[in-house]
Amino acid sequence: MADHGQVSGPVWWSEALHDPWRDPYAPAVIVAMPQAAGPELEPIDRLRAPTGRRPVGLGVLLAVAVVTALIAGGLGGTLGYVFAVRAGEAGGTGLSGSQTTAPLTQRPPETVAGVAKKVLPSVVTLRIKAGAGTSLGSGFVVSADGYAVTNNHVVEGGEGSVTITFSDATTAAATVVGSDPESDLAVVKINKGGLTPVEFGDSDALQVGDPVVAVGAPLALSNTVTYGIVSALDRPIRTDDSSGGARYYAAIQTDAAVNQGNSGGPLFDGAGRVVGVNSVIGSLAEDQEHAGNVGLAFAIPINQAKRVAEDIINTGKARRTVIGAQLDSSHRAGGARLASVETGGPAASAGLRSGDVITKIGVGVVAEPWDLIALVRKYPPGATVAVEYTRDGGRQTSRVTLAADAK
Repeated sequence: MADHGQVSGPVWWSEALHDPWRDPYAPAVIVAMPQAAGPELEPIDRLRAPTGRRPVGLGVLLAVAVVTALIAGGLGGTLGYVFAVRAGEAGGTGLSGSQTTAPLTQRPPETVAGVAKKVLPSVVTLRIKAGAGTSLGSGFVVSADGYAVTNNHVVEGGEGSVTITFSDATTAAATVVGSDPESDLAVVKINKGGLTPVEFGDSDALQVGDPVVAVGAPLALSNTVTYGIVSALDRPIRTDDSSGGARYYAAIQTDAAVNQGNSGGPLFDGAGRVVGVNSVIGSLAEDQEHAGNVGLAFAIPINQAKRVAEDIINTGKARRTVIGAQLDSSHRAGGARLASVETGGPAASAGLRSGDVITKIGVGVVAEPWDLIALVRKYPPGATVAVEYTRDGGRQTSRVTLAADAK
């Protein structure tokens, strides 16, 4: 730093005078920076008019000031009149403290505010007594007579009834109808009628980049609305449950902020139709207790969730879609290697056999063995989908008609 002279006491040097974090109560120092050679400056009380020119008289200055004021006043009056006339023609009232626009409570239905207003009455917060504490999650109403969908891990281990809180802060009791740990879905029945169910969308119609809105109770903050986009589709997800089993689904990946408490809550498209069930977040934390949103959230596609929920309501359990083969879990060379094929099952009927390595099913890429399970679960039993596989180093294709398991 250049030497700008000696100053006693604590100071801020001139380089920091424009610092936005500068302490406004710190003493200020005006530093005269070195100047190029030139005429010596004089104190302001000794400035004189340049030689050869007469000083401007006071009368002339007053005259100029008067003329300037008259011009400014006339121009201001003219502009004020023009603006007033135009405001009157447009039906405006000027700065009267009121507005003639639509009420602030109204928003176009395609906006995030419009979507939130439409869907909030259908979103609920669930509280379930679990051991010495309470499990909290989100859910959404799927029928006017009180059925609601949430995650299995929200109600898992719960004791007794469920307490439901609606967006208007009213409450009702509910009971768990049934759940499917492997798909991480559950259905509860709310003891209240006349409810507002969600409108279902088509998760198969989503595209990367589509806007989405997540609604739920992250960190126990009910009626929280977050916004983002679909950042990936058919993302295979496998997570472990508390009983030692595993959950599988081909997820909708989004960057909408989702945290603990959003579990089981709905993911809506830009038209306010539910397209997914928020279930898992990506986090840099090593344990779930300290996990937080880092822009990676995963939702169960609503086409799968709706099918499972209907199975639970109608039969008390969910059907699982299978391909009819056992996988080689030790295979790590990409794809899913078939350890064995069930006689007469879907894979065998499609011409697949032991040792084949499935690399793609439908549009989903199979990178790990369990990816195949997640991607198969996306489809309903009876669906026919294309498969790509390798056999003896060669690439082959076939079509397989999936089936329901025998459980």
